[in-house]
Formats: sequence, C-alpha cells, structure tokens
Amino acid sequence: MSREVPRVLFANRRPGLTASLAEFERGGGYRGLRRAVAELSPAEVRRLVADSGLRGRGGAGFPTGVKWSFFPHDAPPDKYLVANCDEMEPGTYKDGELILADPHQLVEGLIVSAYALGANRATVFIRYDYERAACALERALAEAREAGYLGEHILGSDFSLEIHVHRSAGRYILGEETALLNGLEGRRPNPRLRPPFPAQKGLFGRPTNVQNVETLACVPHIVAHGPQWFRGLARTPEGAGTKLFGLSGHLERTECFELPIGTPLREIVEEWGGGVWRGRRFKACLPGGASTPFLDARALDVPMDFTALEKAGSRLGTAGVTVFDDRTCMLRVTHNLISFFARESCGFCTPCREGLPMVRECLARLEAGRGTLDDVDWLKEQVPRINLSFCALAQGAMGPLSSLLALFGDEVLDHVGRGRCPLGEG
Repeated sequence: MSREVPRVLFANRRPGLTASLAEFERGGGYRGLRRAVAELSPAEVRRLVADSGLRGRGGAGFPTGVKWSFFPHDAPPDKYLVANCDEMEPGTYKDGELILADPHQLVEGLIVSAYALGANRATVFIRYDYERAACALERALAEAREAGYLGEHILGSDFSLEIHVHRSAGRYILGEETALLNGLEGRRPNPRLRPPFPAQKGLFGRPTNVQNVETLACVPHIVAHGPQWFRGLARTPEGAGTKLFGLSGHLERTECFELPIGTPLREIVEEWGGGVWRGRRFKACLPGGASTPFLDARALDVPMDFTALEKAGSRLGTAGVTVFDDRTCMLRVTHNLISFFARESCGFCTPCREGLPMVRECLARLEAGRGTLDDVDWLKEQVPRINLSFCALAQGAMGPLSSLLALFGDEVLDHVGRGRCPLGEG
C-alpha cells in the first residue's frame, strides 16, 4: 500500500509475535498512565476523553465521554470496569488481534479508565476460543504487576486496581452488556431490564462500566497525546481516531488493518483488501459486522465513519468489512446470517425466539425456489415487528434482512419467478 497511515493501536504489531512490556515501554507505553496518576485528577482524564470525540468501538458507537458521565464516580467501592472481548459476531475479529499483538495496550487502557471512573475492580470477559489471547493477556498482567503498574498504590499513588481474566463459555448474546454481566455472575445470560442501568446497578449489584477492548486501548493514547491529536487522526471532520478494520469475504487479502476513521470504503476494498478476488466485481458488503445493513456498489465512496455510514443507511459497527462478489446470491447470504442469529437467540422474548426461526424458514423456501410473492410481503411485515425485541440481537438481524429487500428486492423476486436461484451455484 502506498498511502501512509498512522499506526497507534498496531504500532507494535509483528506477524506471529506479541509485544513484551519492554517493547511496549520503548514505544511510549504506560506514558498515559504515568501522566494520569501524577498530573491529572480523575475528572480531568474524563474531560480529555470526552473532548477527544472517542466513540465506542464495539458496535453501538456511543460517545465514551457521555457514557462515563453516567457513572457514579464518587460512589463508595466496590465499582467495576469490564472489558468486553466476547467478539462472537461473524466477520468481527479485531479485538483478538489487538490483544495478540499488544496486550499491554488493553492493560494500560483498563488502568487509566478505572482511575478516571473511580473503579477499583476490573475484569476482561473474553470468548472461550481466544485462548492464545487470554494467555498473552495474563502474561502482560503479571508483567504490569511486577513493574508497579498494577496492584496496590500504582506508581506510588493512592490508586489501586486488580484485573482478572474471565473466559466465557461462549454465546453471541453475551456481547450484550447486561447479558455479559449475568454471565459473569454465573447466571443464564439473558439481557436485563433497564432501568436500572449497569452504571447504577451492574455486576453483583454495584456500579459497572462495560467497554469494548479497542475503545479502552484508545484511552491512554488520548491522555498521553491530547484530544486534538486524537481528532486529527481521522480523515473526516466528524471522525476521531483510527479504527481496526477486519476484512473478510471475497477479497484477495483478508486481514485486520488499522486505518483512520473516515477512510473511504473503496480504498479499504481495493487497496487494503487487494480488490475483489478472482477478477470479479464488488456487489455488496457488510460494513460493520453481521448485524449491519448491506451496502451496494453505490456506497463505495462513502467514508467509513459513524455519521457517513448512518446517512448511507448502515452502521460502522465493529468495522468488520465482509465483501461479496457479483456471483453471490444475497438471499443465500441473508439466510445464512438469519440462521446464525436464530441459533444464538437466548429465547427470552417472543420476537426473537419465535420470529427469527420463522424468518429463517421463509428465506429457506425462497432460496430453494419454493417461495411466493406472499412470502416476500410477509418478510417486509416482519422487520418492524421483530424490531420490537427486548434487546438488540433481533434488531441487528433485521439489518441484513431489511437491506436485502431494499437493495436486492429484484433478486428475491427472481427466485420466485424462476423457481430457483437466478445465479445458480455462484
């Protein structure tokens, strides 16, 4: 790639290797923590993060500074900070790559964020098959503890923190923050009714902040270099920082890259992804993981930031960019995605428990050429109904379905009219 891009989160990334504490420190690691505990109050750290424009990197894109403002900073212990590394959405794998490359970034991010929030306990909730990442993280925690960055009276200050690693049993629903908290408590991972929100009553009934791994890793860089520096990393005025883009699907190169927020989709596909594979053409993509609406070729010049993608009818989500070539049946893709979401439902609410399997069966009929126009009309009716689900799992599943009907409705109708898939086997 010819274009120079900033390397912040992946500055120490090398193929097959994990950065040690010494390597992390040589690159400026723990500078943000040293500055925070020596020069800044917790309120000042929170202000830096709010001014930076950092938005959550886990899917929802909620402003981190606003989320932190809901937390009762002055409440008595115990207060919890939880790093969400469940990452079970198809097409999303960035957090695992980040921990494998440089686990001390997450460790420092947790410590600085806990200092800012007044939390005294932290947990990393990591998916069951990220064992290599979990082991790398535990080694980093041991190194940080020995160096005085973690434990009692960190760097001689009055601030103390312990961090624990919790290996998840693994279900997609555990990515929802209140289901995650139930899982940590050993309960069935159903989402919780809100209010109360986790900031008021979370893990074990205590105030809790749940953040994505990549979000937390950004925090010490903001403290070390300042909010204007962080905003200046983006390529759009509305953006801030860099983003880890995990590429998958029909591309010549499927890797995870760190790129500025606002990098155009076309550049990601053609330069960083090496173009669509086998000399074929771009047909569509999921821009932010399996729960985001499809984009077609008309959106190739859209900047990949939160605001621009919302205007284009989709979401940045986790920035897991999955590309489909021009021989792909988008009905088949949607059927596959809905099958995943139906399987991963916790079964707590009717729209998700009953609605998603019904949609799956309808899509299967259409894909097999046995569907009718009534089936197509019925699918259109289900989108607003299933969006009434208790949590965002079923609502996310409706992203691919609604965009299938909007962008590739003619392809769906061809299945009905021809009694088979018009693209054959692809």
